[in-house]
Order: sequence, then structure tokens, then C-alpha cells
Amino acid sequence: MITRQRLAAGTCALLAALTAGLAFPAAAAAGEPTGEDAPKVNLVLDVSGSMRAKDIDGGTRMAAAKQAFNEVLDATPEEVRLGIRTLGADYAGDDQKTGCKDTAQLYPVGPLDRTEAKTAVATLVPTGWTPIGPALLKAADDLDGGTGSKRIVLISDGEDTCAPLDPCEVAREIAAKGIGLTIDTLGLVPNTKMRQQLSCIAEATGGTYTSIEHTDELTDRVNQLVDRAADPVVTPVATEGTDRCAKAPTLESGLYTDREEFGQQRWYRVDVNPGQELRASVSVAADRAVNPDYGVLLRAVTERGREIVRGEATGNGRTDVISTGLRYPKAESDDEDAAPAETVCLQVTNSFSTASGVQSTPGLPLELTVDVVDGPSGSGDVASFGLGRGWWLLGALILTGFVAGVLWGWVSRWRVAVWRTN
Repeated sequence: MITRQRLAAGTCALLAALTAGLAFPAAAAAGEPTGEDAPKVNLVLDVSGSMRAKDIDGGTRMAAAKQAFNEVLDATPEEVRLGIRTLGADYAGDDQKTGCKDTAQLYPVGPLDRTEAKTAVATLVPTGWTPIGPALLKAADDLDGGTGSKRIVLISDGEDTCAPLDPCEVAREIAAKGIGLTIDTLGLVPNTKMRQQLSCIAEATGGTYTSIEHTDELTDRVNQLVDRAADPVVTPVATEGTDRCAKAPTLESGLYTDREEFGQQRWYRVDVNPGQELRASVSVAADRAVNPDYGVLLRAVTERGREIVRGEATGNGRTDVISTGLRYPKAESDDEDAAPAETVCLQVTNSFSTASGVQSTPGLPLELTVDVVDGPSGSGDVASFGLGRGWWLLGALILTGFVAGVLWGWVSRWRVAVWRTN
């Protein structure tokens, strides 16, 4: 009787669980990204008329792109939300205004149906213009929303044909939005002008440029970029510094992005409690042609303007990014209850200047890292007579020298005694 009651109770519990499972959608598995934080990749493919050229492994550029896309779609990680956008795929006429609107979403960014995506790619035929700028604007809109990483992979075989809309300026505008979007570019059988344009697009958003001359190179590189999107990344938070500390935003530990005009000062505030240490670093990128001999200065000052510590770096035009940092440990207070946090003002200044004919707006991309950690833990981290933990090494050397001296003395006396005996 008891067994039957237990069996009936178990059956009821099972039915209840099944009912609940049907009534409510199953929650995402632990560690599985949801739609909001899933990484997103938008593959932007040039389908202009020049893709008919037969100069990649004996076949057309379009055939190489299709083969690479099929292999990439098979290898795309399950957690990646992938989309495909085309440019120059539909309009074959001579009207530039119409041709520069020729960009379409071939496959929407979302969970990947590999068969459907491959079928869509198979229908592509090289057709029209090369509206890279408009395509990038639409591709960025395709990735709007969500908190996960966002990446555009642009594959083209020629420079943009829709001037005056400069795709490099478009990329800078996208970067200035602070949405954490990276654009990587791949040039098929590149020439000098195309290489310069695609490199500029990538550099403006912190992406990479790759020259492609073989199908397997295209496949491998796109796979790498798609896999990279699935890796956990820290997305910078857009902030806006001010012209003086009193109005500056207060930042917590994290990674921040901003734009700084040429020769401008930007101020930020950080609260540091007694016993904590502020670690800050800044990187300013030259995303356009600038004059050589430039620098960046990062200062930590009090609210009253007294400088605490500074970090500075200079460049001579050989690098596109210049970085510096600083550390400020705040001593512990004897009266912990009454010890207030100290507001530290961070000032970022650059000495970049534009080359002739180069636009000065928008400002240069700036990335600021702020980390407030526990400070040195007293005697364990305090330097002793300037040696700190070096005392351990010094003691070991002294002991080693003493033992070696004793052994050498004993061996010497033994050798002398043997010599005298002989």
C-alpha cells in the first residue's frame, strides 16, 4: 500500500514537472550566452562586377568567396549570432546614386541555420558598384542592441566607388559611437589604394587588415575572426571627459572609451579609499595622418590642483598608438571610521597635430583603463632599506658565499697537508 502511494506521488510529481516544462520555456544553460550577450558577427561581402575576375587559384574571386563562406558557416561556433550583408549585388546600371544604395541583408544576424545561409550565398552573382561606406552604416545597424561583442568582417576586392561618402570617415563615426564594434577588413588581390582604404577602416575601430590572394587564406582568416568574436572580451564603456575636474564624470574600475580633440585636455574623477591603490593607463590612437613628434600625458592631481603623480610617453611617427600609465597608493588611515575616500582627478592631454589637409574632427580615439585595488599590505610589501623582498636574495647569496668559503678553506688546508706529507 505504502509503495503504491509513493509510486502515485512520484508519478504526480513527474507530471507536474513536465507540465511546468511545457508552460515555461527552459532557461538558458549555465554559461550559455543569451540573445542579449551573445557575440555577433556580420560578414559584409563585396558582390560588385569586379568579383568576376579569375585570379584566385584559377577561379573567380566570387567562387573563392563562396567556397570560403561555406566552410566558415560549417565551422561557426553555436553561440555566435551570424549575419551576411552584401554590397553591389543587385544593381548593374550606370546611375551612381542608385548604385550607391545597393546593399542588402542577405541573411539576418541571429541563430545560424547553416543550410539556409549556404543557399542564400549560392545565389550571389557579381553585379554592380562598390558602396562600402553605405554598407558599413547598414551593417552597424544590423548589429544594434545587445551587450555581447560585435564584429564586422568586410571582404572586398576594390576601393569604394561612392565618394564623397568616405568609408574611412564612416568607420570613425561608428567608433565614435562607443558601441564596442570592431571592423576587420580583407582585401582580395589588393592594390595600393585599396590596401590604404581598407587599412584605414580597420584601424579606425581597432580591427585588422589582411591581404588575401588564395582561397584557403580567405577561409582561415574569416574563421579566425569569427572564432575571435566568440572569445570573452571586455567591451569599453563610452564616457565623455570634461574640460575641468569639477564637472568630470566619476569612473569606477573598468575600461572606458572617449574622443579627444587635438591638443585638448580631458578630465575624469576616481574615488580612492584609504588602503587602496589607483592604477590607470591611457592609450591614444592616431587614426589618421598626423605630424611626427607627439606625446600623451596622464596626470593624477587632487581636487585643489596639486599633482600627485604623472605618466607620459612620446612618439616619433613610427607607431599608431601611444600609451602611458600611473599608480597611486593611498596610505591607510589610523581612524578607519572617519577616513573619507579621496577624489583623484585624472587629466589626459595629447600633443598630436594634423597633417596638411587632414580633418581634425572627430577627435582621436582614447581608451582609459581604471583599476582600484587593495594597496600594499604593510610589512610584506614595504621596502627595507631600499631592498624590499631583495633581502631574501641577499641573504641567500651571503649564506652561499659563507658555505663556499668554508669548503674552499677546508680543501686548501687538505691539499697543503698532503703536499707537506709527500
